Amino acid sequence: MSGEISCAAEAGPERRPVPRAVVALCVIVGVGSLTALTIWGRSDARPTAPWPGLDIVVGVLSCVLSPALLGRPVGGALGLTVLAALSPAATPAATLGALQVAQRRGFPVAAAVAATGIAAHAVQGAWQPSGGISFGWWLALITIAYGALVGWGALARSRRALIISLRARARRAEAEQGRRVAEARMLERHRIAREMHDVLAHRLSLLATYAGALEYRPDSPPERLSRAAGVVRAGVHQALEELREVIDLLRDEDHDSGERPQPGLADLPRLVEESRDAGAQVLLSDNVTDPAALPAAAARTAYRVVQEGLTNARKHAPGRPVEVVLEGRPGDRLTIDMRNPLPVGEASPPLAPGTGTGLVGLTERVRLTGGRLDHEVTADGGFHLRAWLPWPA
Repeated sequence: MSGEISCAAEAGPERRPVPRAVVALCVIVGVGSLTALTIWGRSDARPTAPWPGLDIVVGVLSCVLSPALLGRPVGGALGLTVLAALSPAATPAATLGALQVAQRRGFPVAAAVAATGIAAHAVQGAWQPSGGISFGWWLALITIAYGALVGWGALARSRRALIISLRARARRAEAEQGRRVAEARMLERHRIAREMHDVLAHRLSLLATYAGALEYRPDSPPERLSRAAGVVRAGVHQALEELREVIDLLRDEDHDSGERPQPGLADLPRLVEESRDAGAQVLLSDNVTDPAALPAAAARTAYRVVQEGLTNARKHAPGRPVEVVLEGRPGDRLTIDMRNPLPVGEASPPLAPGTGTGLVGLTERVRLTGGRLDHEVTADGGFHLRAWLPWPA
C-alpha cells in the first residue's frame, strides 16, 4: 500500500502528495490487520503453542516499527526481519519491508534484504515449525514469496523511473519546441530585414540621387526638373510596390511560387541601366556561360550582390565609375567581381546614410547558398567586392 502511494507521489508531480501522517496511519492499520489475523490463526490452529505472549509482543513491535519503512526502508526492513526470526507475527511487516526496499532501492540491496528475510524465516521455522507442511516445502514457499516481492518491487521501480523519464523528456521537448519557435521567429525577422534592405536600398538610393540633383541644380531647365520630379514620384511608387511584394513574398513559405518571378542574372542589364540613368558610370562585363542553368537561389543571390555593390557605390563614391565582371559556367562556380575608386581627399557626405549592415547581411546570404563574399579597401584607394557562388553541373 505504502509503496503504491510513494510511487504515485514521485511519478505524478502534477498530483497533490499524500501527507506522510496519513500514509503512516494506513501502514499501521494494514500491518496491524494482517498481524492480528496471523496471531489469531496461530492461536486457533495451535492453542497450546509455547510462549503465546511472544507473538503479541512481536506483533505490536512490528506495527510500531512499520512506519519507519517510509523514511528508512532498508533499516526498517532489517529490524522487522529480526523480529520475524522470533515470531510469525512479524512476517507481514517483514515482507512489506522487502517490497518497499525493492521499490525504492537497487536490485543488489533488495536481493540482500530478501536473503536476510529468508534466513530469518528459516530460523523461525526451525524453532517454531509450521504444522501440516514440511520444513523444506515451507522454506521453498518463503523463498518464492520473497522472490516474487523483489520482482514486483523492481518492476514497479522501473515503471516509476520510466514515467519520470518520459515526463522529463516531455518537458525538455516542450522547452526545445519553444526555443525552436523563438529561433524561427528571430530568423524570420532577420530575413525580412535583409529582403527589405536589398529591395529598398537600391531604389531609395536612386531617389536620393535624383532628389540631390533637384536640390543642388535648381537652375536646371523646367523640363529637366519636371522629369526628375517624375522619376522621384515613380520611384517612390515603385518602392512601395516592391515593399508590398516583399511582405507578401515572406508570408508564403514557397518563395518560388509567387506570381512575379524573382530577379536573377537576366535582370542585371535592367539594374545596370537604372544606375546609369541616375548618372553612374557602370561597365558590365558578362562572361557567364548558359546563365539560365544557374539555380534560382544562386541567381537571386547574384542579383542582390550586384545590387548592393551598386547601391554602396552610389552612397560612398558618387560619380565614380563602377566595374562589374561576371564569370562562370555549370559545374564550376559563378564569380562576381566589382571595383570602384573611392573619393580622394575630403569626401562629400553620402546621399543616403547607411547602417553598415548591408554587407553583413549580404555575406550571410551568400554563405547560406554555399558561397563566399569578401570586400576590402585596396592599396590604390579603391573598393573591391568579390563573391563566389557554387554552380553544380
